[in-house]
Amino acid sequence: MSTFAGLIVCSLKSLKEYSIPFSGLALGKHDFEYDITNAFFSQFEYALVKKADLKCIVELEKQETMLILNFKINGVVYLNCDKCLAEYPQPLDIQEQQVAKFSEEEIDESDEIVTLGKNDHEIMIAGLIYEYITVAVPFITVCNDPGNTPYCDKQTLEKLKAISANNEQNESNDPRWDALKNLNN
Repeated sequence: MSTFAGLIVCSLKSLKEYSIPFSGLALGKHDFEYDITNAFFSQFEYALVKKADLKCIVELEKQETMLILNFKINGVVYLNCDKCLAEYPQPLDIQEQQVAKFSEEEIDESDEIVTLGKNDHEIMIAGLIYEYITVAVPFITVCNDPGNTPYCDKQTLEKLKAISANNEQNESNDPRWDALKNLNN
């Protein structure tokens, strides 16, 4: 499992439903479906996402020496716009794959392969789902076209414009700025 997923702090007991017991499964493909909502993210300390309405479908392919997990996560997460601070729905469409290999040897784990020992009989996927969603969230969150969407807070944008104009006016009247500008010459 990746370093990021390994550092996730959460209550594993409350996320038990995201554990797939693979030891009793026959070889072949098996589908699992999960609803990812606010309750899921409330289990993670310092979660970037607080509100969501997502559907996660996990296709687990059990083979003799490994498990192949294909994740499809669709829906929306609710984020705050970085410009107007209004909450808006951000659609997500995620497709990821995770390989889990059966091995008794300590393998240098990478982001692509998880090692499962002979005593392991289930795989916890809550950390993977959390990681995939968190990484898919845009770095800069903007409610599409500020000022033209039903989510945009027009009052906040107008206040920011007024403050910015006031700051520019104050800067132009301050002789200290003129002295600093002359330093470049």
